[in-house]
Amino acid sequence: MARMDLVSIHCPHTPATFHLLSARRLKLLQPHAILINTARGEIVDEDALIDILAKGEIAGAGLDVFEHEPAVNPKLLKLPNVVLLPHMSSATVESRVDMGEKVIINIRTWMDGHRPPDRVIPAML
Repeated sequence: MARMDLVSIHCPHTPATFHLLSARRLKLLQPHAILINTARGEIVDEDALIDILAKGEIAGAGLDVFEHEPAVNPKLLKLPNVVLLPHMSSATVESRVDMGEKVIINIRTWMDGHRPPDRVIPAML
């Protein structure tokens, strides 16, 4: 973390990734670093992130997920070095059609007696 200019988070929220970016890890970032979280809000200790952003200890953050969704921490709204967006990257016709087709493939595969390609495995949650 101490050598990163940009940290972009791309992992699921699991017990193992809860506050993966803890206060201790966030404090390792350099003053010019930028944090981007488009994965899941619970991966970042949001209070710790707000603290280092408010103190100018990192350059900024781009977030489209929040720790206590759907609520957005009002302190984030006041920070000039944060860009906030709703978690809407899949909100295109193309991606929604692709998502629907994946569902159909999974159902047909399961009905044919095979393992669906996109099944949820409880051990991974």
